[in-house]
Amino acid sequence: MLFHSTRGQDKDKTFEQILMQGLADDGGLFMPDYWPQVDIEYLKNLESFIDVAKYIVPLYTGSSFKKEDVIELLNNTWHNFEEQDLIKITQIKQSTSILELYHGPTAAFKDFGLQLAAAFFNKTLQTQNKTAIVFGATSGDTGSAAIDACKDFDVIKSFILIPHGNMSEIQRKQMTTVQSPNVHPIIVDGTFDDCQDIVKNGFKQRSFLKKNQYLLAVNSINWVRIIGQICYYFYSAIKINKLSKPLNFSVPTGNFGNVFACYAASKMGMPLSKIIVAVNSNDILYRFFKNNDYSKKTVSETISPSMDISVASNFERLIYDFFLNSNSELCNKLYNNFPEISIKLEDSIWKKSSELFLSHSVDDDATIQCMKSFYEQHGFIIDPHTAVAAHAVNRLEEELMNETVILSTAHPAKFPNILRNADLKLKNIPKRLDEVKNKKEVAVNIPSSDKLIFEYIIKHN
Repeated sequence: MLFHSTRGQDKDKTFEQILMQGLADDGGLFMPDYWPQVDIEYLKNLESFIDVAKYIVPLYTGSSFKKEDVIELLNNTWHNFEEQDLIKITQIKQSTSILELYHGPTAAFKDFGLQLAAAFFNKTLQTQNKTAIVFGATSGDTGSAAIDACKDFDVIKSFILIPHGNMSEIQRKQMTTVQSPNVHPIIVDGTFDDCQDIVKNGFKQRSFLKKNQYLLAVNSINWVRIIGQICYYFYSAIKINKLSKPLNFSVPTGNFGNVFACYAASKMGMPLSKIIVAVNSNDILYRFFKNNDYSKKTVSETISPSMDISVASNFERLIYDFFLNSNSELCNKLYNNFPEISIKLEDSIWKKSSELFLSHSVDDDATIQCMKSFYEQHGFIIDPHTAVAAHAVNRLEEELMNETVILSTAHPAKFPNILRNADLKLKNIPKRLDEVKNKKEVAVNIPSSDKLIFEYIIKHN
């Protein structure tokens, strides 16, 4: 299995190369050369998430790692989860289940992909006797999951840009209270998009790196994160109906990585009915699926901050694979001019959306109302991101056939102010989240400046 860029110039890459490179040299995102097909009869008899991962992950890693080495790595990858099998599935009514993905150490779904990525990072760095810098921006949960996944690996230093403002205090403190010499949280006077632009420039310039030092991407452009997420889609389908019938998945999304992982699982053989692309009022994805309008607009702050984006990075993968039938020349043409020129597909191509996708945009008032009604109807407290996905299901219910799985991507305890606004009170707060509230913050504050932030990295590298 080799990999290539959605834009066509960067190709014939091994798994280890795309792991350590992240973004393709031509600006595109890496894709597998083909979709490996699963053995449904074998998969449906697997019991644990780890067993599913031991089957799925090696399908992508053979160009760089022996299968037995990957199996050994996976035995020790996912740690500090509160659920014995990492994931809990709760049926709330006959046709609907909640997929609880927040039982990891940072109480968000991103623990799955980032712990997998960090394990492979560390293995490669130790083999090559090199070090690396993790440089990323976060709108909520990516930063804390990346810091937690990498903090115990001495060969990796993490520099995470945190936009000043909109995330919850607990989300911020999960990053700014980590007492580790290789962790450097940086609070930036700017938006998530400002932070993301600085990270992109850092990957272009690489001026702060030492000789022979890797610069690692930890956001969902890194294919390894997608692999980790593919695993829990297969796991949930096995647990719910042994892969016997197609399911709908309602996915609260910003950067589209979680949606694309669901799509990837279907390309590998998982029965799938519809993917519901659930977004907040930052609705670039909804506008595309509704009106063929993929245009960048100013980000507005919402109560579901992990979805506050203006451009969905992973959407390029779907444009390339699903809409353009892997035509890298057309994909390159579209993205070379984006976002200055909006993406609008030919109607005959865009109409393919209805085969697999539904979408809905949910504002803050509807999110709060859904949190309230969900508790009243099911006795289940959900966080605002999950509420966006649940509200989308309610609005699109008449268009859905088969059972529906709502992805619960973060623990509601991460958003105490929003719970209070919804008149909801949690009885049990995970110890790891309760403890962080009283810890001392150790982050630095730096203006939104490439130069100043790169200078800080050089000083602490």
